[in-house]
Amino acid sequence: MRIRATLSLSLAALLGLTACGSDYPLGAEQEAAAQRGDTSLQGAVTAAGSSAQGPAMDAWRAGFATLYPRAQVQYSPDGSGAGRGALLAGAVGFAGSDAYLSEEELAASTEVCGPGGAFNIPAYVSPISVAFNLPGISELKLDAATVARIFRGDIALWNDPAIAAQNDGVDLPALPVSAVSRSDDSGTTENFTDYLHAVVPEIWTEEPDGTWPAGLENENAKGNAGVVSTVAGTVGAVTYADDSAVGDPLGRAALKVGADYVPVSSEAAAAAVDLASRVSGREDYDIALDLDRTTSEPGVYPLVLVSYHVYCARYENEATAAVVRAFGTYAVSAEGQAEAAEAAKSSPISPELSRQATESIASIEVGDIP
Repeated sequence: MRIRATLSLSLAALLGLTACGSDYPLGAEQEAAAQRGDTSLQGAVTAAGSSAQGPAMDAWRAGFATLYPRAQVQYSPDGSGAGRGALLAGAVGFAGSDAYLSEEELAASTEVCGPGGAFNIPAYVSPISVAFNLPGISELKLDAATVARIFRGDIALWNDPAIAAQNDGVDLPALPVSAVSRSDDSGTTENFTDYLHAVVPEIWTEEPDGTWPAGLENENAKGNAGVVSTVAGTVGAVTYADDSAVGDPLGRAALKVGADYVPVSSEAAAAAVDLASRVSGREDYDIALDLDRTTSEPGVYPLVLVSYHVYCARYENEATAAVVRAFGTYAVSAEGQAEAAEAAKSSPISPELSRQATESIASIEVGDIP
């Protein structure tokens, strides 16, 4: 099966059916941008995947449209697993994923991406919040063991001694704990379970996975927005979600790291990424990162999500490859990262990581896929 994410017929229709034959289907703003943008890049690419990346992707698409008003990227936030599956099926030009491709997925990707397969580029960094709905309480201190027991259903009430011992002076209610997990295959779930398995493997015995463990029954909802909405409407509920999706009235947990409790912040998440190393055994252009979940470094928040753009190393169509290269380069640039941070409260990747990502994206080639 070969990649089919070439120039979209829908774009051609869009360009052709606008009022008065306009070349700028998004209206006056796009037409104004065309006067200062690069109109030589033309075409459309579709993508799908991570819902956590949704707000950042909207910001990137808007900024990209200003720079390249005749090019278009469409994105469907269907979840990381769905995005990777769509890429491996040749249904999209690239995927957004909160987990890098597994070895099995890398091997399968050669069918649609050629012998070089697909590769991972870190584009979006955000802490995962343990978010809860307890009126009057905006922050709790929790260690990994307590978080694991909460989501295993071993802690039934919010005034449980394990929570109270870490939160002296907080008037904890005798409310039932209602844990909410993701119903879809989610990179956020994979990162959350990876953290618990790495830090407290004696409690969280299940291997990290994008699907919530069978047998651990609780309420569930689809996407970051779904779990946050469910918790916001349920007093006593708790979930894990990309921090950019968490707002009032929910509180957030500060996690115990070493001897201290570290609150959620973009700076603490960025510090965790700075400690990461590359996954071994990958191609030089593949920047999959191995996070140190067990760190005791001060000021580091290890429950962090590194969300990737997953590209093919080769595309059959030059126009598609050109749009993918340009969009990918913009997303990891200082400007693109700043736009994402403003829109989604994400943590910009470091200048060095941006440089490495830009070089990897530039390596995308065009050619037949056997």
